[in-house]
Amino acid sequence: MIIQEHSIQIKTELPKIVSQEMEVFYNPIMASNRNISITLLNSLENTEMNICDPLAGSGIRSLRFLKEVKKNKIKHLYVNDMKEDFVKTFQENAKLNKIKLDKSKISLFNKEANLFMQEQIGFDYIEIDPFGSPNPFLATAVARISRGGIIAVTATDTAALTGTYPSVTKRKYWATSSKNYLMHELGLRILIRRIQLQGTQFDKALIPILAYHKDHYFRVYFQNRRGKDDCDALLKQHQYFLFCPKCLNFKTSNFNKEKCKCEAEFIFSGPLWTGTLSNSDLLKKMVSENKFLEEQKFLELLLEESQSKQVGFIDVHETASLQKKNPSKMEVALKKYKGVRTHFSLHGIKTI
Repeated sequence: MIIQEHSIQIKTELPKIVSQEMEVFYNPIMASNRNISITLLNSLENTEMNICDPLAGSGIRSLRFLKEVKKNKIKHLYVNDMKEDFVKTFQENAKLNKIKLDKSKISLFNKEANLFMQEQIGFDYIEIDPFGSPNPFLATAVARISRGGIIAVTATDTAALTGTYPSVTKRKYWATSSKNYLMHELGLRILIRRIQLQGTQFDKALIPILAYHKDHYFRVYFQNRRGKDDCDALLKQHQYFLFCPKCLNFKTSNFNKEKCKCEAEFIFSGPLWTGTLSNSDLLKKMVSENKFLEEQKFLELLLEESQSKQVGFIDVHETASLQKKNPSKMEVALKKYKGVRTHFSLHGIKTI
């Protein structure tokens, strides 16, 4: 079966259930993830990058990079997957799309992802897009990212980060999660801190330049800044998030046990990242550079949201339920709270 995703066709079957056991790993839901990665690469100032795709699956992301990313962006593309016959499959799909595989520009590998990355000198962009948790690949990716380089991380184990399995959150992400209307933002911030800690031990400050939740996954792009001072500044933004279930008040704190002004005990989440999730200047460029109509509204929403530095958000429906009132229309609520919409909830508002 031939599947078309924007400029690229590949020979594979559309999965009934997406799993690691698929002969050729292809997840159609992740087309948006790939669209945004292409838009980001085309919007960065970075050029002549050594780009690494260590968990390539069907190889469609790398094939799309070759076709859709500006030519001055890619110096060399390293593509790897440990599935049997990966190299042969990739070569066949490249031929199908009339892509010439110039060995001076692209290298193909068939190895375990960590082993593959360890054998290389280093990269300017590393794509970590696994099935499930990214944890097994973080140490090697951080070790191999260059100064100023970008690590793009996807996590699909959202249940482990949003309060469904609290013990898993503690074990894998070194934090306490919460199961409430804020869970997706808190889960994303827990994930960011976990990855940042992987970098600080090597004096690599991983700064989020774009982070979001969409469909069934979390996605974060980090830029690597090398230096102890940057790491120290980053660690100061690892705090707790305190939430009052009685009055819906919330705040960030260096302490995980406090009483709310209503005298109820705060519930805590974290530690987690309390800094900004995205770079507004980059998002402005992405909104103007974007070629994918299906992503435009989402990118515009992220840009609007980036005006706010607030950790957490007000949910109009949750507030109305607490007050036993009908919820306000969003346009009215936005003026009342002097805020912007958030992508974490259709009814959510972040104050500016």
